[in-house]
Amino acid sequence: MLHDRVLVDVDAVAGERRSGGGILIPATVQMGRRLTWAKVVAIGPNVRSVEVEDRVLFDPEDRAEVELQARTYVLMRERDIHAVASTEEADGGTGLYL
Repeated sequence: MLHDRVLVDVDAVAGERRSGGGILIPATVQMGRRLTWAKVVAIGPNVRSVEVEDRVLFDPEDRAEVELQARTYVLMRERDIHAVASTEEADGGTGLYL
């Protein structure tokens, strides 16, 4: 990885979601502009706010797909990441923090 590039692995099931009533909405349904969560696989030397294994939020329409060893990854710049999730507890709290 060079410069400020981030390589992420998008979970295939992440596209599917459930409505408030429990109805399964497939990933193929277009619902405006929706951001996607992914896991960071590799980072370049100039990346400052993301670590490997972090979960990041990004726009799936601004993506460059790369296939490595029969798996498809997404390559992006650090500035294209909207949020980084942390599962660590902060101040005694629990849950997911952005």
